[in-house]
Formats: sequence, C-alpha cells, structure tokens
Amino acid sequence: MNWITKIIKAGEKIKTAIHKRASKEDIANSDWTSCCRGPILKKDLEENLWVCPDCNKHHRIKPKQRFDILFGKNNYEIFKTPIPKDDPLNWTDSKSYKDRLKSARKKTGMDCGMMVVCGVINNIKITAVASDFDFLGASMAAAEGEAFLYGIQHAIENKTPFLCVSAGGGMRMMESLISLSQMTRSTLAINELKENNLPYLVCITDPTAGGITASYAMLGDIHIAEPGALIAFAGARVIKGTVKEDLPDGFQKSEYVEKTGFVDLIVERKDLSEKIGTLLSILLKKNSVISTEENETTENSQSLSQVAS
Repeated sequence: MNWITKIIKAGEKIKTAIHKRASKEDIANSDWTSCCRGPILKKDLEENLWVCPDCNKHHRIKPKQRFDILFGKNNYEIFKTPIPKDDPLNWTDSKSYKDRLKSARKKTGMDCGMMVVCGVINNIKITAVASDFDFLGASMAAAEGEAFLYGIQHAIENKTPFLCVSAGGGMRMMESLISLSQMTRSTLAINELKENNLPYLVCITDPTAGGITASYAMLGDIHIAEPGALIAFAGARVIKGTVKEDLPDGFQKSEYVEKTGFVDLIVERKDLSEKIGTLLSILLKKNSVISTEENETTENSQSLSQVAS
C-alpha cells in the first residue's frame, strides 16, 4: 500500500465520521448536550440544576435528580413498590412489550416508571412520587398505579403531605383497560388522602399530557408548574383538526395555562423546594401567619394568595 492509497483511505474514514449521525446512546453517553446556543457541557447544566443559563429552559430530569434538588442529595428514603406481572395481555407490535420493559429498566435502572420516596422540607416530612420520561415516556400502567397507591398509603399511615411531580404522555396502550383503570384508582386514592385532611401538592413538569392530565395531575390542592412545561390532554394538531381554527401560540405551555386557571403558580426549579415548604407550612397550619382559630380561614386564604403572587 503506497502513501497515496493511505491518504485516500484516511480521507474516507474522516468523511464517514463527519457524516455519521450520532446514535441516541452516543448522545446519552456524551459529555455534551444542546440548547438554545448549541452545545453545552452537561456538567455546566447540572451545576445550574439542569436549567439553561441563557434561555432558562428547564431540561427534563430523572426522579433521583429531582429529589436531590428538593430534599438534598441522597437525603431521602426510596421505597421498593409492588410490581405486578409483566405483559398481562401478551402485547406485541414491532417489538414485544416484555422486551420494551426490559430495555426501559436497563436504561433507567428502575423497575417501573415512577419512584416513591420520603424526605423532609422545612422540617416537614413529605411522601413524594416522580415519573421518569425515559421509562416508556413515563406512561402509566399497573406498576405505576401500584407505586402511586403505595405512596398515598404511606402518606396516610404516616400522616404526611403528598407531593406528586407529574410527567408523561398518558396511559400505556400495551396494557389497555388495565392501564386506563389506573386513572380511577389514583383518583379514589387521592380522595382518601383528602378525607384524612392531608395536603396534596402537584408539581407539573414537561411534558404532562393525556390521561395523566385527566386524572391525578389536576386533582391537587395547589398546582405548581415549571416554566415552559407542556401541559395538555390532546396534541395541538389533534385539537386544531377538530375545532378547525387557528390556536393561540403556546396555548399548551405552563405560562398560558396559568392564565386560564389550570395552574396556580409557576416556580423555577431553584425556588421549588422553598416554595413547597412555605405552602405546606400554611396548609398544615404551622406558619406563624395563622395565629388564632377565629381568623384561621381568612388568614389562611390571604397567606396562600401572597405565596401565589
């Protein structure tokens, strides 16, 4: 092989490397990600709580990252929740459901798409759940329903407030009616929580849609949303095709949804822990603003209004 041949082959390798599209695995294992100004180091993004310092985009994060921010790094207990039998309907499309579950578990390190923990904010013990969008789009199936009910039961037994950090595209089609029934089960569980006079807070993150929006994500005592979060039931194209009208820009973003009253307040990630602590202090009547039983209702309402503003 002469030197000309070596140069040609080297050039071909360089050309192939330039034009080769990076796989999702390559991107996930890279030290870089992208945002408004192009590439950004994941380390820099992590130091800013996975929020872009330029455009303030709140990037999607995993449940453990979420709870590290809320409660302090590893300063919470993670519960092992019941896992029902996999693939009860023997579902297969382009890939079997069992294989999809296996891949999702390997990718996330979780048995299901919802994590249940117990931590402390402002000396208030809190039971919390959060979903992982990397686990089949954080869709809800029997296992996630069991996790949610486990969290509610723990909150009732230990008399703690319940915090739900919602995300996901809805119910999981591979479990059909079993999946849809989780909407009813979660709703009944929330009713039981409220019958025990325990606060239920919802933090809506990007994206929250479908059956999740139509059930537990919209049943909180107070609804908080992160900036720029997608909050919807049906997709924008589906709605436009149904109503045959142009829709307002950003009508499914948290800022617009707040104006229509579906969200009480929008809170940046860095302020979320403090805001949740303040709200729970008021709801649990531990705030010094509420001083006597006579003005309890009035001052409680005023305090919540001040927090929301």
